[in-house]
Parts: sequence; C-alpha cells; structure tokens
Amino acid sequence: MIIALWSAPRSRSTAFFRAMVERGDLLALHEPFCNVADHGETDGPAGPVRSHAELIAALRTASATDRVFFKDTTDNRYPAVLADDRFLAQVRHTFLIRDPAEIAASFYAIDPGMCRADIGLEHLAELYDAAAAHADSAPVVVDAADLAAHPDATMAAYCAAVGLSFRPEALRWPAGERSEWRRTAQWHADVAASTGLSATATRYPHTVHDTPQLAEFAAHHRPYYDRLRAHRLVPA
Repeated sequence: MIIALWSAPRSRSTAFFRAMVERGDLLALHEPFCNVADHGETDGPAGPVRSHAELIAALRTASATDRVFFKDTTDNRYPAVLADDRFLAQVRHTFLIRDPAEIAASFYAIDPGMCRADIGLEHLAELYDAAAAHADSAPVVVDAADLAAHPDATMAAYCAAVGLSFRPEALRWPAGERSEWRRTAQWHADVAASTGLSATATRYPHTVHDTPQLAEFAAHHRPYYDRLRAHRLVPA
C-alpha cells in the first residue's frame, strides 16, 4: 500500500503528517517530491534519491514490505508523477485543500517573494484529475477547515476511506522538531510547537483584503479550490 497526501501549501499538512507518524504503523515520508525539486535530493525509504523517477521506484520497492504514507505540497508541479500511469493507478491518492485567501496570507508571512503558483491549488487540481482518471474510486479530498474544526471525525473518516484503522491517540504528540522537516524548519515551526490537531486563529499583517497581489493570487486559485471542495470528505 502507498497512500499519498497531496496538499496545497500552508494547509495543515505537516500536522496531518505528524498524526500519521504518531500511529506507528506506517513508513512515513515528509515532502519527498518537493525535496527533490527544491534541493536535488531527499531521504528515500532506503537511502538518498535524486530524481522523481528514482523516488517513485523506491516507493514501489518499499511498499512490498511496508505500508507507505507520504505527504507533499504542490507549490511545485510534478510531471514525472503525471506521466506515470502505473503510479497514478496503484497509489491511493488523497488531497488536502484550504481556502486560497488563507493560504496566501500564511505563505506571504513567511515568503513575501512568493508567486501566484505557490498557492498550489491549480497544481493540486491537475493531480486530482490525473489520479481520478486512473482510480477505481474517487480520490479523497479533505478540507483543512474540517481538519481544524473536527479533527477526530475528519481523521476517522479519512482512515476509513483509505483502509486504515482509526487511532484517536495519534492525534496527540509531544512537541518538538522532527528530522524529516529540519531543512525547511521555518515552515513547520507551528507544528513543532504543537501537541495535537486543533484549530488556530492566526492574524496576519498582510491579507487579500489589504494586499492586491494576494487578492489576485487567491482569485486565480479560487475556482480550483471550489471544484475540489465539491468532492470533499464530510466528517460525520
């Protein structure tokens, strides 16, 4: 089994990943495709890999003996994934979305040099379409708002959808940084300080309401968000 969580940036995906690590029954990888795109390599299941094709092969090999979970963000585009029909068909692809206005404010607070593509929802929708075209059932879509407001119910529904047992104890963890995200630690400071999935209300100095650039970025991605949200998993 390989479960992929493709996420728009700043959508609580590292908190989601942290909960999956806490289960203790998955080989969990943090942003391996993004690491290859941004840094030229990543820690694969059995050692360093330096291309997306090599990473896909390593994930397949690992899945012969382990249940593999990875999460990745779509501020990058991944042509090697889109072109690999076998990978699209064999992996259980799941998706995490967030309102683009919230993504824009959160991303800009860390990287004021961001570009429109960094919102990530356009790339996410492209991956969703490719996965849906190869899947026997519709890919799972989780909205970050549901994850924050109803963590137990949302994670229970997600686990049921992908064939995992739900472990509510995995939604709590000891605070601290993890080696998987050390090279990009500034993006994961909130999760490192956290002890579980919960709603947060961060006030940002720049938002779509006072920064025209962010408003334009969010508006471009709004149709992709709305389309994906129509398929969202509704927690009980």
